Order: sequence, then C-alpha cells, then structure tokens
Amino acid sequence: MDAERESEEIYLAGGCLWGVQAFVATLPGVTFTEAGRANGTSARIDGEYDGYAECVRTRFDPAVVSVEQLMAYLFEIIDPYSVNEQGPDVGEKYRTGVYSTQRTHLERARAFIASRSDADRVAVEVLPLGNYVRSAEEHQDRLARFPEDSCHLSAELLTKYAR
Repeated sequence: MDAERESEEIYLAGGCLWGVQAFVATLPGVTFTEAGRANGTSARIDGEYDGYAECVRTRFDPAVVSVEQLMAYLFEIIDPYSVNEQGPDVGEKYRTGVYSTQRTHLERARAFIASRSDADRVAVEVLPLGNYVRSAEEHQDRLARFPEDSCHLSAELLTKYAR
C-alpha cells in the first residue's frame, strides 16, 4: 500500500492560517499541508468567505503521529479559551477548531479536550467537516516564501519542530 492511502486528513484551525500552516508543516508525521477555510455558510462575499474558519488541511501518517498528538501540538500555538480571536487577529474566521470527515478523529479530539483539567473552559470547536475551500495561491506556504510577513506565532514556535 502506498503512503498516500495510509495517510489520514484532519483540518486544524488556530487563528491566522499562515502561521498555523508553517508550524504544522514542521511536525513529525505530517506529510502535506494546505491553507484553506472550513465550515462556512456561503461562497465568497466581497472578497471574504462568510462563516468560514481559516484552517490547514493536514495529511498525516497515523503510524507516526496520532490525533491526540496533533491536538497537543495545536494547543501549543493557540489560546484554547479564546473565542474568535488569536493574538492580534479578531473575528469569526480566526476561531479555533478541529474538523474531520472521520468520526474517530472527532471522538479522539473530544476525548483529548475532555481529559484536560480545564476542559470546561476550552473554546476549541470539534465538528464534522461540512465544507472546505482551498485558499488562494498567495496564502499557500506564505511564511516560507515571505518570512518577513507577520504572524501571531513567534519564530521560536514556528521552528520548534523543524526537521
């Protein structure tokens, strides 16, 4: 069986997608990332996506990294108590979340949150993936191409797991 069939996908939202993609791309077991938007209510309206969360489509090898580990990594770069805000970015599109088409991914993500002593305060949504829109090319791997661009994540976090 080839690696493509063995990999799984999950969609991680943690504020501005530029930094989330740059961070997630460095994680052990992650084989592909793509900047996009998830679970919106409509197509583009005046250059914006209505109701969508900025996210990173993440393909990973479950033999190397688990959903629980991906959740732990995500929690390193987000404020899990904040609603519609991460760092200087404010608005519904900057909400935190985990989305998947696989029920087991969602169950494991919910169990990860439930296991925390602060679970009742966590504002990370865990939902089935309803829809997904790939971001424009200008947003793909943005910080790798333009490291001078700003992001809510520190340079230290962005390189913490760099291979």
